[in-house]
Amino acid sequence: MAGDNIEKLYKNYDILAAAKDEISQHEKEYLEILAAVKGSDKEKRLASQFIAKFFNSFPTLSEQAIEAQFDLCEDDDVAIRKQAIKDLPVLCKEHKEHTQRIADILAQLLQSEDSTEINVVTNSLVTILKSDPKGALSGIFSQIHQNTDGELANEIVRERCIKFLSSKIQQLGREIINKEAEELIITECKKILEDVVAEEFEHIMELLTWSRLGKTPLGKKELVQIVAALAFSPDDWHPEDPEYIDRLIQCTQHAVPLFSPQVDSTQFINFFCDHVLPKWKDIVVADGASDSKLELLKIFAEITEYSGDLENAQQRIDTVFEVLMDYLPEAPVEDETQKTKEDKVEETKTAPSLQFSHVECALFALHSLCRKSPNSLTSDAAKLKMLRLRLQYTARLTQGYIKKLKEVTQSQKTEDENSEESKLKVAALKTTSNINTLIRDIFRTPPSFKSKVQLSFKSKKSEKEEKQTASTSDATKDSPQKRHRPITFDNGGEKESPEKRSRSSDRNLKMYTPPSGKYSSRINSSRFSGSSGRGRGYGRRDYRNNGASFRNRSNY
Repeated sequence: MAGDNIEKLYKNYDILAAAKDEISQHEKEYLEILAAVKGSDKEKRLASQFIAKFFNSFPTLSEQAIEAQFDLCEDDDVAIRKQAIKDLPVLCKEHKEHTQRIADILAQLLQSEDSTEINVVTNSLVTILKSDPKGALSGIFSQIHQNTDGELANEIVRERCIKFLSSKIQQLGREIINKEAEELIITECKKILEDVVAEEFEHIMELLTWSRLGKTPLGKKELVQIVAALAFSPDDWHPEDPEYIDRLIQCTQHAVPLFSPQVDSTQFINFFCDHVLPKWKDIVVADGASDSKLELLKIFAEITEYSGDLENAQQRIDTVFEVLMDYLPEAPVEDETQKTKEDKVEETKTAPSLQFSHVECALFALHSLCRKSPNSLTSDAAKLKMLRLRLQYTARLTQGYIKKLKEVTQSQKTEDENSEESKLKVAALKTTSNINTLIRDIFRTPPSFKSKVQLSFKSKKSEKEEKQTASTSDATKDSPQKRHRPITFDNGGEKESPEKRSRSSDRNLKMYTPPSGKYSSRINSSRFSGSSGRGRGYGRRDYRNNGASFRNRSNY
C-alpha cells in the first residue's frame, strides 16, 4: 500500500512538472502531495520536497502548504524534520509576505537538542535573512520577545536566538543587512535591554556597537546613555551584593570602548565618586572569588582617562584621594642617624604588604582627574605633604621590588616568554614603572599631571582592538583578553620593627629617583567576564509567558 502511494506521488510530480502553463488546473495532484505529510516516512520526505517545488504555482493553496510543511517540522523522525526545515526557505523566496512567519517557526526550532538539526535550522535562517533581512529579523525578534517567562524551553529559544543574531548579523555584513534592517535591529535591541541578563547583555551590546550607533560620536553617546541606565541608579547601589558589583563592572567595561575626546565618561566617574568609592570599605570580597575591588579600580582608572569637566571636582578628587591612601603604606619614622646598607636591607625584609595593582589604578585615577583640576592637591598643603610622605616610602618599596624581580628574571632567561609566569613578571615591571612615573609628577613643584602612561593591564593589542571596534569599518567581536593577577609585595606576614611608628612630625621631604631602564608592556589583558545565569538579570520585572506551545499559529 505504501509503495502504491509513493508511486502516486511520483506520478503527481510528473504531471505537475509537465503541466507548465496549465499547472493551476492540477490542484488535485498538489492536494494529494499535501496529504502525504500524514503518510509513511518516505512519503513525508518526498512530500516536503514536492511541496516546496510547486509552492509558487498554487497561491490559493499557500496556507495549506505552509501548515503541511510545519507539520513535517514537528515530525518524530529527525531526518524528516531536517528535510522539511531545509525546504522551508523556498516557501518565502518569492513570497516575502511569508518570511516573518517562517522565521518565527525556525527560531522556535533552535530549541532542538540535536546539533545537526540546529545546524540545518541555522542555515535556513541565514538563507531567509539573505533573501528578506527585515522580514526574517521581525520573526526572530518576535520569538525573543515572546519567550520571557522563565520556562526552560522558552529560555533556550530566547538565548539561542540572541546568540544567533549576535554571531550571524556581523558575518552577513551591511551588504545584506540594509539600513532598514539595521534600524529594526537597533529598535528591537533597545527593547530587549529593558529586561536582560548578563550574557544577553554581552550579545546585544555587540550588535548595537556594530550598528551605526557605534560609528559616530553622537551614536556612541546614545549607547553610553543606554549602558549607564543599566549600570547604576543612585538609589539602587548595594556594595555588599556581588550581583550589583558584577553589573556595574560589566556595563562599565562595555562603555569604555565608546569613550573618546568627543564622548566623555563624566557620568560614570560621577557615579563612582559619589556612590561607589565613599562606600569602598562596605564592598565585600568573598573568599575564593575574584577581587571585585581590584576590578572596580581597574575599570575606574580606565574611565578617568576620558573625564570631562567635573562639577564639585574638589570633593570627588578628595574621595579618590582617600581610597588611594588606603592602599599606600604609612611611612615609618627613620632614625636621625644615617642608615647603613644593612639597615636598608633589613627595612626591605620587614616592608609591609603593598598591593601594587591597586596602587597603580588608584594613583592613575587621581592623576587623571587632577589633570582636569590641577589645584585640587595644592589647595591643602597638609594633605599633599601626607601624600608625598607615603608616596616616597612607596617608591622605595617599589625599587626594592623591581630589583628582586629583575634578579629573578635574569636568572631564568631561558623561560618561555609566553608562559603565564613570564607574562606576570612583565606586567609587574610595567605596573611598578607606571607607579614611579606617576609619583614623579606629584613630587614636582607644583605637582604636574602631564605624564601619559598606559595601564599595565591594557596591552597595545587591546587598544588596537578598541580602535577597530570604534572605527567605521565592520568590526568583529573582540577576542577575549586575560587580566593579569594582582601585583603585590608581601613580607610573608612579618610585622614592622617596634621602633618604627608612623610619622607625625614635619620632616624635610626628599625627591626620590625612580629606577632607570626600559620596561616592557607586552602582556595580554581582558575584560571582566560577567555571569551568564538567567537569575542574574539586570531587569527586575518578572518574565512574561505568551504561550508554551511549540508554535503559536494564531499570530498570523
